[in-house]
Amino acid sequence: MITKQKESALFIESLKHAGILIGNEREVIERLGEAREWRYAFTTLARQGKTLGIWFSSTARTRSIQLKHLFAQFNFPGNAGAAFEASLQG
Repeated sequence: MITKQKESALFIESLKHAGILIGNEREVIERLGEAREWRYAFTTLARQGKTLGIWFSSTARTRSIQLKHLFAQFNFPGNAGAAFEASLQG
């Protein structure tokens, strides 16, 4: 079984592989590692992390379908992937 810290780290690496840039990545990783429910924590950071210097941005490599699969693979609830994609800078 994958621990929540490993799972959240795999998710972050998968986002980067999908072409997402992460500002203040270290802070993101630390906060997800401390969170009881890392998916909820990630969603909150994606929405409100700018006050902490955390941001997410798409690149030319980012593909919508890849993000949808990624959020489904990591069992995010409902439309979390679509909300994340809508919030991307760039």
